[in-house]
Amino acid sequence: MAYPAPRFTTRPSGRRHPLVATAMVLPLATLLVVVFGGWDAVVTQASSVGVMLGR
Repeated sequence: MAYPAPRFTTRPSGRRHPLVATAMVLPLATLLVVVFGGWDAVVTQASSVGVMLGR
């Protein structure tokens, strides 16, 4: 008698390494920055924070 394969496999630990999570997120983040022109917004916000901290 054959048993069906499990639908979901579980990992032994519930967490993934931070570098793996970063590698998964970076391509999507890069795509969003390119598509929506978010780099200018990041630079603008960073410079505003820099000005506020410089006071």
